[in-house]
Amino acid sequence: MEALIDYLLQFGQLNQQQVDLVKSKARVVDLKKDGYFSEAGKIANQVAFVSDGILRVCYYNNRGEEITRYFIDEHNFAVDLNSFSTQIPSSEYIQAITDCRLIVFSSEALRELSLTIIGWDGIINKITSKSLVEKVNRISPMLAEDAKTRYLSFLEKFPHLANRIPLSLLASYLGITQSSLSRIRRNI
Repeated sequence: MEALIDYLLQFGQLNQQQVDLVKSKARVVDLKKDGYFSEAGKIANQVAFVSDGILRVCYYNNRGEEITRYFIDEHNFAVDLNSFSTQIPSSEYIQAITDCRLIVFSSEALRELSLTIIGWDGIINKITSKSLVEKVNRISPMLAEDAKTRYLSFLEKFPHLANRIPLSLLASYLGITQSSLSRIRRNI
């Protein structure tokens, strides 16, 4: 829980009473590997802070192939923001690829924090903006790079994830086959 508070304090100020209120509105959830935090077709009604573990955001394309969009590791928030904000069914899954410990807020808990803590919305807006910029910076360069360059970029940007993610999921994220990824890794 302290990691969450430290993270929040990077984006704004909270006094001890506000910190205690935030803690009281959160609940710790242990999500086993392969479990889902949220699923396509359902409305996202909670937000998670990843205390420990790695989640992935994925979807199925029109050929029924599973595509990994990105990974969410420790000290980051996980939510299908479009579904959560607009209350429409999600088009993506958020799945644990390792055992995870999540600090979860319901939409009702976040609403109560917003109504009670002056400055809470500002903190959340700054976190959301930072996350969206990081998401664009993760995805945009990959569109123009070849497979080897995408893999090397991934290693450079996320060295702490490379050995924690199954090759099949990393290949899906990079947009290549697992055999191509194995070949690239052998030749490096």
